[in-house]
Amino acid sequence: MDADAKERPTGQLVYKITTVQAWDAASHAGRYDGNADDARDGFIHLSTGEQVAGTLAKHYAGAGDLLLIAYAATDLNALRWEPSRGGALFPHQYGTLDPAQARHVLTLAADGQGGHTLPDEVQR
Repeated sequence: MDADAKERPTGQLVYKITTVQAWDAASHAGRYDGNADDARDGFIHLSTGEQVAGTLAKHYAGAGDLLLIAYAATDLNALRWEPSRGGALFPHQYGTLDPAQARHVLTLAADGQGGHTLPDEVQR
């Protein structure tokens, strides 16, 4: 696979985990700038469908009122794939996200044990 294909996988969805409140504010503003961790790191942290469960467990255990926002990787012009947890390539958006470009806005249900149940729509 060439470097260009790594940066822009065809048809792949990438996901942002955020709170209902933050997404509502972004929807009204017409842009999502990320959370405090995103601002600190200089990019918006995203995950693939295969990475979402690990991201939820590591950073959002026990959190409620969460949404999973799906974007087509090919729609994000400032997306880069960079090594992160365990050396795996993670999608990082170097810019804002446009709420109007979201393919899905999915509710993350708490499983009663500090975790979350992934919706069936998550592309794995």
